[in-house]
Order: sequence, then structure tokens, then C-alpha cells
Amino acid sequence: MTMDVSYVARNVSIPDRFRDYAQEKFSKIEQLAQRAQRLEIKVTKQSNHRHSGHNLTVELTVQGKGKVIRAEAQSDDKFAAFDLAFGKLLERLRRLRDRQKDRQHQRVSVADATAALPVIDAERSLVDQVRAEQAAQEDVQGEKNGEAPVTIRKKVFPAQPMTVHDAVDAMEMVGHDFYLFVDEESGRPSAIYRRKGWSYGVIALDAEHPDAEPREEEIGYRAAAV
Repeated sequence: MTMDVSYVARNVSIPDRFRDYAQEKFSKIEQLAQRAQRLEIKVTKQSNHRHSGHNLTVELTVQGKGKVIRAEAQSDDKFAAFDLAFGKLLERLRRLRDRQKDRQHQRVSVADATAALPVIDAERSLVDQVRAEQAAQEDVQGEKNGEAPVTIRKKVFPAQPMTVHDAVDAMEMVGHDFYLFVDEESGRPSAIYRRKGWSYGVIALDAEHPDAEPREEEIGYRAAAV
């Protein structure tokens, strides 16, 4: 086993039987992601019981050189939740491997590269961390009596510049419908988002030309690939 494996438990215990069960499946990850360096398995028991019968969440995070792939699932049984999350993780690893192979041989359309990828909520990206903090702050403010001051929380995340195409891949790997990044070509903070029909859009701000008209262009996914 070349990956470092860690377990995180929240409001629940992780028995040895669960660890042994998970370890039996690690070889499948290594087959699809030979450069994987770390695997985190997080098991969380929800305390609010809003999702009756599905109060256990298993989140799997694979970290490699410059890449993070996540998947999670809910069930009333940690083993069942693990199996569901593991299936999602393997599918994403397969899609990533296939896209990398396709780039080496031919152009790949967005539809072909991502047709089998579902839009899955609740993956813990940087965007989710911000949302979670915002929700927590709203809950605290709501519990206070009387008037509460309006506050603005500012948080800055480190980021490596990437191409628009790499941003598409990064967004698909974490299963979100939008992704924040710094455009390698323009240097501008940008957001890529999923549109209908397996197409994508990018929004960027140009502070250097505040009076200019909005500009639009359309490019193909991996259009420069051979």
C-alpha cells in the first residue's frame, strides 16, 4: 500500500471491522490512480436527523500530485454509505484516467468527456467550506436576542493559476456545478459553471478596463489538443 490512509470520525466510532472492510478495496484505487498519495475516509453522524434513515455520511478524498478527487454518500449504515461513496469515487477516477488518455491522442468534446458524470451535491470543496461557515454564522446570529450587527466575513484561499480546461476538469472531479479559479492566460479571478446540455460558461472580471463593453467568445474543450 503506497497511499497514506487516515480516518476521521465525527459523532461516531469507527470499528476495526470497518477499517478492514475499507482496506480490502484500496487496491482498486491504486489501479486507477497510480499517483495517489493520500486517502482520507471521513465518517460523520448527523445530529439534526433531518434526513431520516440516512444519518450517516461517508466522505472519501483522494489526494495526488496537484489533484483532489472527492465522493460522499449517505445511508443509515456506515458500510452501505461507504460502498455508495466508493462507487462514485471509482467512477470519477475512471473518468479522469480516460480524459487523460484522450488528451494524448485526440480532441475530446465536453459531451464525450463528461457525459457520464452526475451533478452531485455536498462535496467538501473550498466553496463548501465558505458556505458552511456562512450557515454556521447565520445560525449563531439567529439564536441571539435583539438586534445583531451586520458583519462581513472575508476569507482568502491560496490558488495556483490554471487554464479554463483544467478548471473544467477540477470542477468535474469534485462534482460541483461551479468552480473558482485564477485564469492562467489572463491572470483574472474567474468562475466556471455548468450550463444546460453539458456545456460550460466562464465569468471573469476585468479591473484594468472598467469602462469597456462586456466581451464574449466561444472555445472548444481542449481545442488545442492533438
